[in-house]
Amino acid sequence: MASHDPGAAPAAGPEPSSLIGQVTAPALHVMSWNIRRPVPALLARPADRWGRRAPGLRALLGAERPTVLGAQEVLGDQAAVVREALGPGYDLVGRGRGADGGGEASPIFYDSDRLELLHWEQAALSDHPTRAGSVSWGNVFPRVMVSATFRDRGTARSFLVVNTHLDPFSARSRLRSARAIRDLVSAAGIPAVVTGDLNARPSGAAVRELLRDGTLADSWRSARTHVSEEWGTYADYRGPRRSGSRIDWILASSAFRVTHAAVNPLRPGGGWASDHLPVHAVVELVEGGSDT
Repeated sequence: MASHDPGAAPAAGPEPSSLIGQVTAPALHVMSWNIRRPVPALLARPADRWGRRAPGLRALLGAERPTVLGAQEVLGDQAAVVREALGPGYDLVGRGRGADGGGEASPIFYDSDRLELLHWEQAALSDHPTRAGSVSWGNVFPRVMVSATFRDRGTARSFLVVNTHLDPFSARSRLRSARAIRDLVSAAGIPAVVTGDLNARPSGAAVRELLRDGTLADSWRSARTHVSEEWGTYADYRGPRRSGSRIDWILASSAFRVTHAAVNPLRPGGGWASDHLPVHAVVELVEGGSDT
């Protein structure tokens, strides 16, 4: 497995092929990205059309090759494109948020050559977590969290990944959902990473709830090295802005050391692959570190 120095500064001149790239054990490259579901062509701006965006998504994912990708707004055909872009050896868990398992999904893609999947499940973020498609707390559309426990073949250590997409309209839904995610992480008793489009800024109640008792920390704030500016992650097909706020997140428990963090502004081929910018963290499990 080829290594990449995630701390290297981008070279002057042509845009670099990756911001972080593939890493080797004990490092884990975690990525979160809302890839933007396709919308009918008549309703979409030219930049928003999936046919225009898909080549850039393929190029960016093919260059970055994260160990774990928590993706949001993923429809079935898009999941196939993401998996193909990541390359042989990648698998995914997660299904659509609807009662029948269809519709938008928040799957976890992972490098199965590096990670052994031990267990996974999907729960509704509602008063009825085992009832697929259920809604509560003020959200009109179902919201879910996908969780997966992996064993790292490179270090023999196990950890939990949780991926989600919180409601953009209901602050109450975001807060209750954040509480459910934090409770899951606390109960798991193993190191955990949470990825997601939280639709909440750093000062938002949902983010404060996730960080409230120190079980999880913001990977951007914890990182030793930043490989980019702190761009706002909802770029809406415009150039990234420092004044924008992060609404896409990677959180990690204290058992992880965060070595690098980034918000990815690269545009392979010159076009935007999504209305959101991907976020990255390179993490390593601290020797002897445990959340039990």
